Amino acid sequence: MWTSASTNGKPIIGLSAGEPAGIGPDLCLLLARHDYPAHLVVAADRKMMAARAHLLGLTADFAEYDPSHPDQAVPGQARLWHHSADAPVIPGHLDPANSPYVLHCLDSLIAACRNGSLQALVTAPIQKSVIQEAGIPFTGHTEYLARQLGVSRVVMMLVGGGLRVALATTHLPLKEVPQAITRDSLGEILDILAHDLSFRFHCVHPRILVAGLNPHAGESGHLGREEIEVIEPALNAARKRGIDVVGPLPADTLFVPQQLAGADCVLAMYHDQGLPVLKMQSFGEGVNVTLGLPIIRTSVDHGTALDRAGTGQLQRGSLDAAIRLALEMIEGSLHGAHSA
Repeated sequence: MWTSASTNGKPIIGLSAGEPAGIGPDLCLLLARHDYPAHLVVAADRKMMAARAHLLGLTADFAEYDPSHPDQAVPGQARLWHHSADAPVIPGHLDPANSPYVLHCLDSLIAACRNGSLQALVTAPIQKSVIQEAGIPFTGHTEYLARQLGVSRVVMMLVGGGLRVALATTHLPLKEVPQAITRDSLGEILDILAHDLSFRFHCVHPRILVAGLNPHAGESGHLGREEIEVIEPALNAARKRGIDVVGPLPADTLFVPQQLAGADCVLAMYHDQGLPVLKMQSFGEGVNVTLGLPIIRTSVDHGTALDRAGTGQLQRGSLDAAIRLALEMIEGSLHGAHSA
């Protein structure tokens, strides 16, 4: 239980500042001043955070975090877990030399979540391109977390605007999507969704709406046979395992209120099938959640916004929502553990 790692019963949440040249450090400085019902531990470079605070007219009011004594919280203060940047940080200017630093911060937080010192991981945005320019194979937070935690299948789900939308495929060119969707992959995704909606979100018997791949969900095979040959068999098999799934449904009418009534989640077949609706509804307060991990992980639904770093011109809604959702998931996990 998370209470064992805190002296006053509050969970401890690890917060990755992300790409140092982006708005992640700015957001962490702003949100560290909030009075959350949790202790925040920000993994970042001390000097960089102080310099960014100066630009923003803030004070970098952090207590030091000692990973050997994670329960030594300082009332009213977030804590800084210092990791040294590899090169000077200039807001708005990417430097591949700092890519190992970004991943070092992330690795430390992952390890602390794994050993129970932290109860959740919340991540500010990173820049995939600059990590790749550093010669490090990297496709994104989600895939990196899965690899570091030894998980073969994870599910990306976004939460916001009263919606939960999970993805059967993530960052793929559209032409590669049909081949990536198989009966086995859909079965694994539905198992993860059903488990984590119950265990992390306290949905007693989650109901999942599943989109078809083709227009009109294939229209009985006239507009594509993926629904008949892949999606429907996967859904039928999931029903036999006790999962409440509905579909495949035409995506163009899936998000109307009458269809969504009573549903806990929508499973879209590809990125731009489901996320435009959620992002329109969430107005910059959407949260990216990685399901299927042995730890709780939430993140922002936006990028590094390099042009706004150090300017104070930013919206903190998404990272704030990510912290609050992590707290809800911690509480949901407690309920799930008690009812298991």
